[in-house]
Amino acid sequence: MPCTNKGGAIYSVMTPSGKTITEEWRFKRETYDRLLNDNRLVFPRDGDGKPRYKLFLSEKKSEGQLANTWLDFLASNQEATREIKSLFGNSTIFSTPKPVELIKFCMDLATKTDSIVLDFFSGSATTAHAVMQLNAEDGGHRKFIMVQLPEPCDENSEAFKAGYKNICEIGKERIRRAGEKIKEENPLTTQNLDIGFRVFRVDESNMKNVYYHPEEVTQLMLGETVSNIKEDRTDLDLLYACLLDWGVEINLSHTSTQVAGCTVHNVDNGALAACFDKAVPRAVVEYIANLQPLRAVFRDSAFATDAEKINVTEIFKNLSPDTKVKVI
Repeated sequence: MPCTNKGGAIYSVMTPSGKTITEEWRFKRETYDRLLNDNRLVFPRDGDGKPRYKLFLSEKKSEGQLANTWLDFLASNQEATREIKSLFGNSTIFSTPKPVELIKFCMDLATKTDSIVLDFFSGSATTAHAVMQLNAEDGGHRKFIMVQLPEPCDENSEAFKAGYKNICEIGKERIRRAGEKIKEENPLTTQNLDIGFRVFRVDESNMKNVYYHPEEVTQLMLGETVSNIKEDRTDLDLLYACLLDWGVEINLSHTSTQVAGCTVHNVDNGALAACFDKAVPRAVVEYIANLQPLRAVFRDSAFATDAEKINVTEIFKNLSPDTKVKVI
């Protein structure tokens, strides 16, 4: 029985597994009790899931319908279009969305409350929407990974006219709006609902190609290779490349702090600390060492001399000897 804000009632129900679910239901309590007594409710996920209305096969046959038409009870493509319009101000931003209820139904069958859901053809990110909605309904902590090529929007489309240059931009905005809407519509049960997400794109290495034959090297090229990092790369580009290189999960918490004019990044409260400023003073090195992180990363060019690099090693040896220090 999907949650609704129109004429519903808030109360608790007990699943066959003994789990208590409290939220705003479509039917009043007396209606729920009658449906339960009449064997009209089914509890997914081995009796642990949210109750759903049950229709018997004999009833389908009496209506002259085929036995395998269970999909008739799921949301249609028309419903999916209405969902998109409700999020984007009555505008058809995406022409072929999937209905949220259909994806939720699939996840009811195939996931646990802590599963990771992967969609390799994300489109408008209906799957992400469905994950957040299902988590809101059953208190789950599912995570989603959406993969989508940045296919450009047609210049004559509503999406392009609204400022969305490619499909990825539509998906990102849909996740933002859907998460906010879910929390607004279910304030009693979504205080701790996680609707945050991070966006990554595949790119080339952060490092310059410095492999040349001796006869190919010019004086100008020597000047350009003082730093081996490409000039257009940001701190976050470097940080997440280091996380991947070290096998650290890229969904961990991440904070940034200003120390002596430099930015210090701290991942998962010490799983990795980094400073990618081009000139790192001793105060910053000592600050990071005092955090006693498992790993610490700096730019190779942040230290002008070998003596400064040796000094960094000595600081960590004294303050945090177990930290693995790396320069890139």
